[in-house]
Amino acid sequence: MKAYEIRDFGIENLKAVERPVPEVGETQVLVRFHAASLNYRDLLMVTGRYNPKLKTPLIPLSDGAGEVVQVGSKVTIWKEGDRVTPIFMQGWIDGGIEAEKARTTLGGDLDGVLAEFGVFDESGLVKIPGHLSYEEGATLPCAAVTAWNGLMVSGGLKEGETVLLMGTGGVSIFGLQFAKLAGAKTIIISSSDEKLGRADVLGADHLFNYKENPDWDEAALVYTARRGVDHVLEVGGAGTLGRSVHAVRMGGHIALIGVLAAGEGFDPTRILMNSIKLQGIFVGSRTMFEEMNRTISAEYLKPVVDKVFGFEEIHEALRFMESGSHFGKIVVKF
Repeated sequence: MKAYEIRDFGIENLKAVERPVPEVGETQVLVRFHAASLNYRDLLMVTGRYNPKLKTPLIPLSDGAGEVVQVGSKVTIWKEGDRVTPIFMQGWIDGGIEAEKARTTLGGDLDGVLAEFGVFDESGLVKIPGHLSYEEGATLPCAAVTAWNGLMVSGGLKEGETVLLMGTGGVSIFGLQFAKLAGAKTIIISSSDEKLGRADVLGADHLFNYKENPDWDEAALVYTARRGVDHVLEVGGAGTLGRSVHAVRMGGHIALIGVLAAGEGFDPTRILMNSIKLQGIFVGSRTMFEEMNRTISAEYLKPVVDKVFGFEEIHEALRFMESGSHFGKIVVKF
């Protein structure tokens, strides 16, 4: 089968290889992939910034979608022809996160999905919502589940609450879509007026260009009559966390997801004094994924796919991710 491997770090060093089609064990399923999607983590993995001690060779990318083409003799959940996507963390089926579960991530601890075939335990897959294409289904495992966990599970988002969303990448756009389904009000910040216009079409209530005015935390306070927002999907990290803490209300919730923005040390005093809930979000479990998919199916939600690249264009796809030009998700079609 065709696949790509990380052997040496760097986008230009991602190597096309031939591997044997993996064999199926008794409780395993063989999936033929039709699409994969990119996350910022994948770029960091390929360039060596995520884990400089990464064990190589490794097939990258965590998010793919395909069809079941073979099942093991003891598989009871799946049959040939089922449309599926693997879960991000193969060992996190239900309950809380644990160290052992966290060491089962695709495209990091385990080979990922940038290959024509993959073998997974039957518990490590979920069904793609029927109204979605393979390309759309491939966007769900990391970005969508992360946004769902951050807002709906950890945050307990309620109708009428206000959500602050950073940028227009995969997690933030899924967050915008989920927040609108929940009847929440949304503030989205970006450095691009063109992207803010696209967010407006998706239903964002308040748009703010932080390049023109970096005080987006103050803008959020003004928008909420100085009460502060109820939730922040924090994708920046050290470089933005201080402003997020300033923007959120007393007793509010910050879902810490990303590490995109560099920054200096952070003073936690306001978190203490304002009883702010700061929760790290490391994607989510299969149970969360299935709950999210039920909502996606019921509401006929369609993921936002910005650009689709061919399998042989993976280097261009990664460079497009690196440029930050995308809105929503970048997909690779096999």
